[in-house]
Amino acid sequence: MLKKVAVLAVNPVNGAGLFQYLEAFFENGISYKTFAVAETTQIKTNSGISLQTDDVVENLKGCEGEYDALVFACGDAMPKFGENAGKQFNQDLLTVIKSFDDKGKIVAGHCVGALLFDIAGIADGKRVALHPYVNPALKKAIGTDEKSVVDGNLYTAQTENAIWTLMPELLKALK
Repeated sequence: MLKKVAVLAVNPVNGAGLFQYLEAFFENGISYKTFAVAETTQIKTNSGISLQTDDVVENLKGCEGEYDALVFACGDAMPKFGENAGKQFNQDLLTVIKSFDDKGKIVAGHCVGALLFDIAGIADGKRVALHPYVNPALKKAIGTDEKSVVDGNLYTAQTENAIWTLMPELLKALK
C-alpha cells in the first residue's frame, strides 16, 4: 500500500528541491499534501515564483497520524528561521518534526534539514548528510560528506543537487 507524505515548505523555498520531491511522489503514485512553514499558504521560491501550498504547518499539528512520512523542503531556511525564531510557525515546525519522529515515521530533508532535525532533537547520534557550511553547527547529529544518508527513519541529502541520490531509498520505503 502506498504511503501518504506531508511536505513542509519554508518561505522562500528552494523550488528545485521541492519540485524534485513532488514530481517523484506524483510519478510514483504517492499521495502528498504541502504545508507552508509560514502564516499563510502563499509562499515563494528563492527565485521569486509564487506558490500556493495546501495548508500551513500549524494545521499539521495533531494530524501526524494521517501521514506516513514528513519531508522538509529547504530554501532560505536558516536565515529565515533565525529571523523568525520566535514566531509560532517555526515552533510548530519543530513540534511537527519531533512528533513524526516520536511516532517512528520517516523524516526526510535536504540542505539544512539535518540541522533542523538536530535542533528538534531527533538526530542525536545519527549520521546525516547536510550542506557543508552547516556541519559545524550540529550539536548531537553526526555530519558526513556523503551526498545522502539513511539512518533509521531519518533520510537526508546534502543539497537539492543530491536529492536524486536519496530518492530511490525514500521511494522504496514509501511504496
